Amino acid sequence: MSKVYIVGAGPGDVDLITVKGLKCIQQADVILYDRLINKELLSHAKPSAELIFVGKLPNYHGVIQDRIHTLLVQYAKRGKIVTRLKGGDPFVFGRGAEEAEVLAEANIPFEIVPGITSGIAAPAYAGIPVTHRDYASSFAIVTGHMREGKDDAIKWSNLAQGVDTLAIYMGVGNLPYITQQLMTHGKAASTPVALIHWGTSHNQQTVTGTLETIVTIVAEAQIQNPSMIIVGDVVQVRDKIQWFEQKLAQEASVQGISV
Repeated sequence: MSKVYIVGAGPGDVDLITVKGLKCIQQADVILYDRLINKELLSHAKPSAELIFVGKLPNYHGVIQDRIHTLLVQYAKRGKIVTRLKGGDPFVFGRGAEEAEVLAEANIPFEIVPGITSGIAAPAYAGIPVTHRDYASSFAIVTGHMREGKDDAIKWSNLAQGVDTLAIYMGVGNLPYITQQLMTHGKAASTPVALIHWGTSHNQQTVTGTLETIVTIVAEAQIQNPSMIIVGDVVQVRDKIQWFEQKLAQEASVQGISV
């Protein structure tokens, strides 16, 4: 019987996929996968599975998303078990709900398989808790994919004054605008900020600063997407409990590799 599984693959560390997500990969006849998933996950597919790359490129999101909808429906109607494999969690800036709506309208059975989202996993691997009894009792997930002067629906005043920790996705290109908006709406210029590039992967790189200094620091370090931006006092905890990058450095030292 045909069915579509909309699966969160988790962030860069291949071991962070859920058990259920892995089972969905193993049983699929067709896997439609995104650009940012760890490609090692595809090695768990059965030999007969058809693997289809549907990663998005800048300025082509709408076209590719329409194609994804068409493929999901077409393969399911052929009686296939389809796994739609997305980085992170399908319902956190993953357009998983849109795909589920298309399937529901076509009367195609589907399941949502949550995944670990980068807004929690990347800071955890950088030694930054998004909540902490001494620093943060509230946490918000925010899109950073906006343009100044356009339809910016983000409630900057609420975020700046009402939330302790912000996890901002897809925001590197808009970092100057984001930091300026937060400071304009009441966030202290001295508020700690971290950017985590390729979080949870062996290429993870973290830089820290404040709302006032982070733009310059990121430019000097040449940090690009994919990166998570974490804003809040919890960033200070990294000084005590950063572990993953230390682990990578220790492993590299044993192997005689300079990092």
